[in-house]
Amino acid sequence: MKKDKPTKILPLSELKPGEEGTISEISDDFDSQDRLMELGLNRGTPVRVIKYAPLGDPMEINIRGYYLSIRKDMARHIRVRRRRRGRHFGN
Repeated sequence: MKKDKPTKILPLSELKPGEEGTISEISDDFDSQDRLMELGLNRGTPVRVIKYAPLGDPMEINIRGYYLSIRKDMARHIRVRRRRRGRHFGN
């Protein structure tokens, strides 16, 4: 049985369309932290990047069964652990 390599924690804004991650933290110094948490972006929640707008901003994500568009500047404050391929979204 292979051991999983530790995955790097990176900003949500660095994931590409189709990639998935699990939220590890939202920056404390970010003004909209409470609002993001109200929208369901909480630690341990899986998230998938759906697409970026034609000019690259905003980005559309799928979280908790709904689609949400957020600015890349906001997504930079959300730190995620990239999920490996083959694991099912939402598990």
